[in-house]
Amino acid sequence: MILSDLLGSDVVDAHGRRLGALVDVRLEVSGRPRQLLADTVVVGILVSPRSRFSTWGFERRDEHAPAIVARPQRWLHRGMFLVDWRDVAVVDEGRVTLRDGAEHLDPSLREAPRSH
Repeated sequence: MILSDLLGSDVVDAHGRRLGALVDVRLEVSGRPRQLLADTVVVGILVSPRSRFSTWGFERRDEHAPAIVARPQRWLHRGMFLVDWRDVAVVDEGRVTLRDGAEHLDPSLREAPRSH
């Protein structure tokens, strides 16, 4: 499955209640760069209860400009949350089912630790 197959899918809890739409995935670099790209792993999904459209990266706390785009994006995706990939039970066409007890995590990106 490729990312475009997942985007816009309904996300439901273990009891089948709709929680929102999958609007993006959170990736993590998991290996050393090879040629042009490093290995990446899906670590979570971003779920928006009010929209099926991309956040355009405005879920990040430090993204505020341009304000004419940032403010409507934040309003449109209010209530958005991150779900750890380990809490995803089933991925079907157009539907992602979470495990019972899946946590709704803060969707904002944390600043990466700086190496010295």
